[in-house]
Amino acid sequence: MTSIREAIRRRFAPSKPLEPGIYHYQSPSYAESPYRMHLRIETSGDGILILNASTVLHLNQSATEYAYHMIKGTHEVDVARSMKQRYDISPSHIVDDYKEFKERVFALIDIPDLDPVQFLNLEREEPYSHEISAPYRLDFAITYKLPEGVDPTLAPTKRVERELTTEEWIEIINKVWDVGVPHIIFTGGEPTLREDLPELIRQAEKNGQVTGLITDARRFSDPEYLKTMLYSGLDHLTVIMDIQDAQVWQALDLILPEDLFTTVHLTITPNESTIIPEIIEKLATMGVNAMSLTSSGSEADDNLLAARDLVAELGMELVWDLPVPYSARNPVYLESEELEFRDGAGVAWMYVEPDGDVLPSQGINKVLGNLLRDDWEKIWSKER
Repeated sequence: MTSIREAIRRRFAPSKPLEPGIYHYQSPSYAESPYRMHLRIETSGDGILILNASTVLHLNQSATEYAYHMIKGTHEVDVARSMKQRYDISPSHIVDDYKEFKERVFALIDIPDLDPVQFLNLEREEPYSHEISAPYRLDFAITYKLPEGVDPTLAPTKRVERELTTEEWIEIINKVWDVGVPHIIFTGGEPTLREDLPELIRQAEKNGQVTGLITDARRFSDPEYLKTMLYSGLDHLTVIMDIQDAQVWQALDLILPEDLFTTVHLTITPNESTIIPEIIEKLATMGVNAMSLTSSGSEADDNLLAARDLVAELGMELVWDLPVPYSARNPVYLESEELEFRDGAGVAWMYVEPDGDVLPSQGINKVLGNLLRDDWEKIWSKER
């Protein structure tokens, strides 16, 4: 099979790039394996293709044009006609390369464990080293309120003077879509304490953004609330698991039969470490898609790594780069000397507080600007 990279290098000379912007495709609801693609075309003409909000491909100018036509659903003949006008190459070669590019991208969608570097013959880069115009994801802490009975010191309520209104959050959601942010995670505090959460998710869905939610899941024990959230267009959910809370287990019983990718987060403490394997096995049996794991301190690190191995053995995905909890003690951090927990902070993802202030990541208290008041370029340049 021809190398995509070498074929494009060999056959295409530089040409005026396509207009910068973000483009989105979502498969129809009846598709056997639903998927989403986001393409962000940078001012250089290079592009970032994001598959299902997880696999990120950095593309050169010509491959970016293939991705653009793939998202637009352009017929092969029209792709050849359009690119023949821009590059000195035969239409038959363009069609062959375009078909091969599409086949390999769809293989990455269908088999997410494939290495895109090996499979697409792309050049490997250090994580988050590529120059981009906006992060792949923003984490919106829409409130720092916590449920009654929860220790208020668990959320930094003293950092913000007020929470943004619904209209202000919608303005920000639209603003970050315009600059090319394809993925938003709503977090807190406890985000379900804001009654406008479904409305905010619907606005992001209307734009074409992927949406996630991090929650204690107590409100999801109400079937009507679960239905509201599903109808809002929520794409994925992370449940902060309190293994002693019957209401959370009740919520999981309702959530897991639904078509909603669900991650469960466990913080492993020395006191509960002996029952963690049993809990993980129970969650796998219930149908949990993925696990997020951290430990409460170095004394629980061995149990954390044992839990990681069990998650892999049970065939669940391990998630480590979501903005919860504040602790950086996760399996990736412990097992790698080269990859720091916050390598992607301020590049792959950024964190927005309830008043609109932007931080590189949760727990990094460096204010880069305010999304309501400041231009995106000003905020982004502060972290460059």
